[in-house]
Parts: sequence; C-alpha cells; structure tokens
Amino acid sequence: MKLLLKNLLFTILVPGSVAGWVPWVLSGGGIPEAPWRLAFGGLLFLFGGSIYFWCLLDFIRQGRATPFPLDAPKSLVIRGLYQYSRNPMYVGVLGVICGWVIWTGNLNLIFYAAAVFLMFQAFIFFYEEPHLRKEFGNDYLDYCRRVPRWLNFKVGSRLD
Repeated sequence: MKLLLKNLLFTILVPGSVAGWVPWVLSGGGIPEAPWRLAFGGLLFLFGGSIYFWCLLDFIRQGRATPFPLDAPKSLVIRGLYQYSRNPMYVGVLGVICGWVIWTGNLNLIFYAAAVFLMFQAFIFFYEEPHLRKEFGNDYLDYCRRVPRWLNFKVGSRLD
C-alpha cells in the first residue's frame, strides 16, 4: 500500500503538473467548442495517460519502486512498453501534452511540448542513462542495443 501511495503522490506532483496543471494554465483551460478537438484531444489524453499508467504498474510490479529518481527501481524494468522504448513514460506524458494542443488549439503549447521534450532528453542523457549504466552495467548496455531511446517502429523487435 505504501508503494502505491508513493507512486500516486509522484504522479500527481510531477507528470500531473507537467502534463496537467501547467498546460491547463498556459491554455486558459476550458472545453473545446469544436467536437473534433474534443474527440481527438481526448483520445490523445487517454492514449498518453494509458501509456504512463501501464508503465507505472510495471515500475510497481517489476521494479518495486517509483519513477522518482531517489526511489528508483532496484531491478531493470524491461517489460511491457519498455520492450519498444526505453522511455515510454515520457512518451505518454508528451502524448497528453499533445492532447492539450489539439484540445485547446493553443499553438503556444507546441513550444511547451518542445521544451518538455528537450528537458526530458537532457535529463535522460545527462542523468538517467549514466546512472542506469552504473547501476545495471552490461544488462543495461545490452538493453540499449536492442531498444531505442524513444520509439521502436520495427515489427518483431520485442525483447522476448
């Protein structure tokens, strides 16, 4: 139960802010007038959110930890969507932000999404990957050779 609460708190504070509260404030909120914005923006919200929560469950089940760097998994999480991307949680968060772009029609959110992507990229490159190389050694290096940092569109490229 404690692990679930820690993950819930992290989700509310970090991705909840990055993909929820900040875009809401930047866009002025509201419900879109155009039905297609409601539909497509809503689909991206669901798609991105589903990716994030699927990965969160894998962190809980396999890693027995949280996405918070100071409470990171003790084992390398490579199941589920981690078979296709080394960073599917970030992909999910970016999907939700793109949902905001469509939902609101606020093109300034494209710049926000780009800034978030660049921050993710910098965090991954300068902190996360060096830490994982140190923590998991050859297992992580082998995983990096098989799975791209962002997305894998090759059919039949799963780890299993």
